[in-house]
Amino acid sequence: MNPLTDLVRKSKRAAEIEKSLENAGSTVHLQQMVGGAYSLYAAATVERVGGIHIFMAADRDTAAYLLNDFYELLDEERVVFFSSGYKRSAAYGTEDAQGIVRRTGALNAISTYKGGYLVVCTYPEAVAEAVAERRRMEEQSRSISVGDTLKQSELVEWLQTMRFERVDFVYEPGQYSVRGGIVDVFSYVESRPYRIDFFGDEVDSLRRFDISSQLSAERPDRVEIVPNLLHDEGDVARVSLARFAEGAVWWIEDGDYAMRKVADVRHKLLEQAQSEDEARQLAERVTSRQVLLKDLASSTILTLKDNLKERKATHTIGFNTTPQPAFNRNFEMLADDIRWNNERGYRTIILSKNKAQIERLDNIFHQVGRRHVEFTAAERLLHEGFVDNDLKLCIYTDHQIFDRYQRYRIRGEIKRDEQMTVAELNALKVGDYVVHIDHGVGRFGGLVKLNDNGRIKEAIKLVYKDNDILFVNVHALHRISRYKSGDAEPPKIYKLGNGAWQKLKATTKRAVKDISRELIALYAKRKASKGYAFSEDGYLQQELEASFKWEDTPDQQTAIAAVKRDMESDQPMDRLVCGDVGFGKTEVAIRAAFKAAVDGKQTAVLVPTTILALQHYRSFSERLRDLPVTVEYLNRTKSAKESRRISEELKAGKIDILIGTHKILSKQVEFHDLGLLVIDEEQKFGVAAKEKLTQMAVSVDTLTLTATPIPRTLQFSLMGSRDLSVISTPPPNRQPIVTESHLFSEDIIRDAIEEELSRGGQVYFVHNRVEDLPTLQGMITRLCPKARVGVGHGRMPAEQLEKLIMDFIYGEFDVLLATTIIENGIDIANANTIIINDAHRFGLSDLHQLRGRVGRSDRKGFCYLLSPPDELIGGDARRRLRAIEEFSDLGSGFNIAMQDLDIRGAGNLLGAEQSGFIADVGIETYQKILNQAISELRAEGLDVSGLTQAENDAMAEVSFVDDATIDIDVDASIPDSYVRSQAEKLRLYREIDAMRTDEQLEGFAARLVDRFGELPQPVRELIDVVRLRREAVALGMEHVKVKNGLMIVRFVGDNNSPFFKTDTFLDMLRKVVADPDRFVVKQYNNRLSMTVRRISSVAEGVAMLRTLATSAEKKQS
Repeated sequence: MNPLTDLVRKSKRAAEIEKSLENAGSTVHLQQMVGGAYSLYAAATVERVGGIHIFMAADRDTAAYLLNDFYELLDEERVVFFSSGYKRSAAYGTEDAQGIVRRTGALNAISTYKGGYLVVCTYPEAVAEAVAERRRMEEQSRSISVGDTLKQSELVEWLQTMRFERVDFVYEPGQYSVRGGIVDVFSYVESRPYRIDFFGDEVDSLRRFDISSQLSAERPDRVEIVPNLLHDEGDVARVSLARFAEGAVWWIEDGDYAMRKVADVRHKLLEQAQSEDEARQLAERVTSRQVLLKDLASSTILTLKDNLKERKATHTIGFNTTPQPAFNRNFEMLADDIRWNNERGYRTIILSKNKAQIERLDNIFHQVGRRHVEFTAAERLLHEGFVDNDLKLCIYTDHQIFDRYQRYRIRGEIKRDEQMTVAELNALKVGDYVVHIDHGVGRFGGLVKLNDNGRIKEAIKLVYKDNDILFVNVHALHRISRYKSGDAEPPKIYKLGNGAWQKLKATTKRAVKDISRELIALYAKRKASKGYAFSEDGYLQQELEASFKWEDTPDQQTAIAAVKRDMESDQPMDRLVCGDVGFGKTEVAIRAAFKAAVDGKQTAVLVPTTILALQHYRSFSERLRDLPVTVEYLNRTKSAKESRRISEELKAGKIDILIGTHKILSKQVEFHDLGLLVIDEEQKFGVAAKEKLTQMAVSVDTLTLTATPIPRTLQFSLMGSRDLSVISTPPPNRQPIVTESHLFSEDIIRDAIEEELSRGGQVYFVHNRVEDLPTLQGMITRLCPKARVGVGHGRMPAEQLEKLIMDFIYGEFDVLLATTIIENGIDIANANTIIINDAHRFGLSDLHQLRGRVGRSDRKGFCYLLSPPDELIGGDARRRLRAIEEFSDLGSGFNIAMQDLDIRGAGNLLGAEQSGFIADVGIETYQKILNQAISELRAEGLDVSGLTQAENDAMAEVSFVDDATIDIDVDASIPDSYVRSQAEKLRLYREIDAMRTDEQLEGFAARLVDRFGELPQPVRELIDVVRLRREAVALGMEHVKVKNGLMIVRFVGDNNSPFFKTDTFLDMLRKVVADPDRFVVKQYNNRLSMTVRRISSVAEGVAMLRTLATSAEKKQS
C-alpha cells in the first residue's frame, strides 16, 4: 500500500467514484478536481477496483507527467505509455521507432492482460492512429521459451516473413542477426533486443542484451517477438484503441479538446491525399471522432470537464480542491502559509525525493526568522501539489516551491549509448586519412590477407604518395590513428621513406618541450607572488546560493568549492573553468564576484563582444537583484556621458561589478580596489588585450571561463600551469531539447514557427548560404504572414549585425533568419525553437552548439533538423543527424562534440603555432608525440617540483621504450568464421590493441564469448601477443621473436639510455647471468640482445617475462 493513496482511500469522494464505476457506459464528471488530486484519487480507485484504465491527457507532456505520478503511486510494472508511432503525429508521417515500441508494448500489455489492474496513459494524437485488430496481433506474435523445440532456420524464415531486416549487429527494432548458433532479434515490444542461443533444435538460453556494448544482461524464461504492426499492408482491418481495449474505463481530462484534436489529425492527413484511392488508404490509418465515440459507448468515462455534447454527464461528484499556492520562492510566505494551515487544523505534507532540499528548507526557515514550522516530508513525487479542503490536507511539491522544472521519464526507453555513436563516427572507412606515427599521413586501404611463407596473416593496408603501399600487422594497430584536425582542408600525404615526416615530428616535439618549460616557469613565478586572501562565506553568500534556480551538479559544486578555496588563499588564483553551453559556468562566476563584493573588492568581467556584455549584465543583475551589490556594464552602445559617469563611480568604489568588452582595459577605466578578474571565452581576445591581462593578473585573482572543452591528455601535459575545473554534467532538472529530423517541408516550418509564436516566443532559422536568405525570408513571410522576420549574416557590417541582434533580444521581430553566426554565445531566453536547414551539411559539434542556443530558460526547447531525402545525403551525414536527434539532453552531446572541439580546444590552449602542428600531424598523433616529449624531458632531469602527486604519477608511467614489435610463427588473429563483419573486426583489433591490464583482457575475452561463442585458438593467441608486448615494453625490450622453441629479445637501441642504470634492468641481468643454460646475452650490431631457450609458445614467453619482472620488483621492495 502507498502512504499517499492511503490518505484518500477511505474518503467519501473515493467511495463515490468507486460506486459510479458499477454502471458500465455512464459518464462521470469529477467537478473541481485539480493538480495531483486527480492522480491520487485515480490511483486509489484503480487499486481498489482493478481492470484496464486508460487515461487520455491533453498532450504528450501532460500524459508523461501523469504516467510518472502513477509510477510513484502504483506498481510501475502495471503502468504503460501508449504513444504515437510518429514523431509529431500521423499527419507528418515521420516514423518514430521509440514510439512504435512503446505503442506496441502497450497493445501487447492490453491483449495479454490476465487480471489485477493495468494503467495506460495516452494523448489525443496517439489515440487518433488506428491499431491492428487484437486477433491480428495475436496471430503475428510469437512467444519463445527456454527448452522449446525450434529449428533455427524456421525462426529465421519466420522473421523474414514478418519483414525483420537482417544486419550484422542488431541496434534498432525490427532487425535480426545470425552468428553460428546465436540469433539476435529486436522485437517491437521491448526496449532491448533478445539473444536466442540454440543447441541443435532446442532453445538453450534466452538473454536480453545491451545495444551499445552488445553484451548480455538479464535472462528471461520467455520472450515475445512482435513485428511492426504500423506497417500492415493490404486490406487489414484497423480499429480504434477504444475497440481494441473493449470494456476499459476511460479517464479523459478535457473531452471536447481531445476529440477536436483527433479530428484535426485526421483532417490534416486526408488533406495530403492526391486521389480518392489514396484518401481511402490514409483514412484507414486514423480514426474519427464519430467512430471513437461509438466505440466508447459501452465504456465508463470519467472527465474533469463536462463539455462533450455527445456524452453529457450522468453523474457529478463535487470536489473541494484548489491548486498549490504560488509562493514565487518567497519562503516567509510559505512558512506563514504552513503555520496558518496548522492553526486551521490542516496537515501539510511536502513531497521531495531529495533529502537535501528538505534540509535546505529548514535552514531557510531558520534564516528568515520562522522557526518551528511544522510539516511532514514524504519521499514521493507528484507533478503538481494541491489543497483538499474536505480532507483538510495540503500536499506541496518541492519543485513548485523552489520554482524548478521537473523532468519526467518513460520506462522502456531504447538506450543507445553515446559511446556507441562516438565509435560509429570514429570507425575507419576505406579512403579515410590515417597517421602512422613512424611514416606520417596516408590513406586507409582496409583489412587484407597476406601470405607469409604459406601462412595467411591479416594486415592493414595503408596507401601513401605515388601509390606506395605499407602493410601494418594487426598487432601494431596502436601505431595508427585516425587523422583528425580542426581544418576541413585535406592533409598532406607523405612519401614513404624520404625523411620529411621525421623532420616534422622532431620540430613538433621540440616546440612541445619549449612550451612545457615556459609554462612551468610561469607557474613557479605565480606561486611565488602574494595576493589578497578573501574571508570565508557569510550569511549573504548562503542566501545567494540557496536561491539558485537549478540543482547544483557535483561538478559545479567541486568547481565552486575550488574557486572559493583559491580566493581564500593568499596566492593569486588562476583557474580555468571549462563546461558546455548551459552547464552553469556563469553561476560559478556570479558566486565568485559576490564573494569579492562582500569583502569590499571590485570585480571586472571581461567579455569578447558587445552583445555578451549586455547578456552577462542581465544575468548578473537578475541573480543579484535583492542583494546589496551594484552591477554596471561598458560597451560600444554606452554614450560618452554614461561612460564618464561609470568611470567616476568605479574610481570612487560605488560600482562592485563591472562587465565590459576590452574597453575596460583602457587607461580611462580605473578601479578603486580590484580583487577579481573574470574572463569569458579568453581564446577570442587579441594578443594586445592578452598582454594587458597578464600584467593585471599577477596579483589579482583570475577566473577564466570557456565552453571549448580541453582534451584531458593536454591538461596533464600543461603540468599544472593553471588550475582547471571541468563541468561535464548538465543540471539534472534542465529540460531536454526536443530534437526531430525531417525532410524539408513547408508544413513543418509553418507549424514550428506558429507553435513558438503562439506561446509568445521567438525562432532561430539557420541556413548557411547567404545568397539564399532573401528567398527563404520570402517563404517564411508567405507561410506565417504575422511573423516579423530579420535577416543576419557574417558579411554585414559589425554595427549593423549588432543592432539586429539587440533588436531580436528586445523582441522587435520574431524570426531571426541567419547563418551560423548565432552559434557564438548569444543567449536569448525567449527564443526556444531553432530550425536548421540543410542540417546534413553541418558537423556534429556545430549542430550541438547551434542546438545549445535554445532551451536555456525554464521553457521547453525545440530543434528541427531539415534535410533532403536519405538517398541524397551520405551515410555519415545520416548517422550524424541520428546521433544528434537521439542525444537530446543538454550535454549528452558533450562527448560527441568533444571530439571536434578537442581539436579547437587544443589549439586555443597551446596557441596558434601548435594549432599548425596539430593540423599537420592530427590530434591523436600530436598527443602521442606530446607524451614522448614529456618522457624525454623527464629523462633530461626536468625540474617538476611544482607538480601535484597525480601529475607526478602520470609522469612516472611514461616508459623508456615507446613500443615493442612482436614476431611469432603461429596464427594470432580473429578468423572470418568467428566475426564476419570487417568493420567490427577492425574495431575489435583496435580495442584489444589499446588494452593495458589483465583485467581488461579478461573482460574482452568474456565479451567475445558472450557475443560470438567460444574463443577459437587464434583469438587466444592474439590475447597472449598483447600481453607479451606489454611485458616487453615494461622491461625495455624493443623487439621480441618467438620461433622454433626460442625467444629472442632486443633491448633499447640507445646504449646511453638511463634504462641501463635502472634497478629493473640490473636485477634482470643478475637473474639471467645466474642461469647460463637458459639465457644467452650478447652484443649484436652495437645492440644488447638476449636469447631464452625452451619457449614453445607465446603464453610461455609471457610467463618468462613476468618472472623476470617480478624478481626485479621484489628486489626493489
